[in-house]
Amino acid sequence: MHMKVRDVMSRQVVSVNGCTSFRDVAEVLLTYGVSAVPVVDGEGHVLGVVSEADLLHREEFREQFYGEGYRPPVRVRLRERVRSPSRNVAAKARAETAAQLMTAPAVTVRPHTNAVSAARLMSEHGVKRLPVVDDDGRLEGVVSRTDLLKTIVRSDEEVAREIRDDIVEGALWADTSHVHVAVSDAVVTLSGTVPRRGDVMTLVRMTERVNGVVDVVDRLTWERDDTLENE
Repeated sequence: MHMKVRDVMSRQVVSVNGCTSFRDVAEVLLTYGVSAVPVVDGEGHVLGVVSEADLLHREEFREQFYGEGYRPPVRVRLRERVRSPSRNVAAKARAETAAQLMTAPAVTVRPHTNAVSAARLMSEHGVKRLPVVDDDGRLEGVVSRTDLLKTIVRSDEEVAREIRDDIVEGALWADTSHVHVAVSDAVVTLSGTVPRRGDVMTLVRMTERVNGVVDVVDRLTWERDDTLENE
């Protein structure tokens, strides 16, 4: 039920190769309005990522593309001070190609990765975008923070439809024809009757795990209390 990266990722992805020049990488970032771009080899394997922070080590990038007085965001400046050895910074300041600029190995995710796990990975590494790769490391797409917000900001109708189709009608070996689902402002109300009390507990737990659900109001009743049978 939890959304996977494949459900929200962008499949139309711009990338560069290791020989792409500094200027062309900068043009790609600005043209497509992205903060980072994957670097791939001839077969599409992700070798690394070039970010705006990597380019900002070059003064000419600041002056030419952002203006002489531009300073990167505080988070970028602090991260660079803490994580980047001075030798690495100096090397990137002299870099001429994507291969010299990129941060490697790249932090990537698989299409089947849980969206929540992808968000945690972004937070852990302080990045806004993650390349999505297949089992062989080939680029399949990119998932961004904005993409992951789709798992949270969902319409009540969409949430209700998923609960009815995937849980009420599809997840239990029980008669759920008398179960009703109502969603208002991401709060789900389950009402009606199910055969066993255990079915109620299962329905509520599964509904709580649906992306976009804030709370579950349980108004279900049961015909038989099977939880007492094991005592």
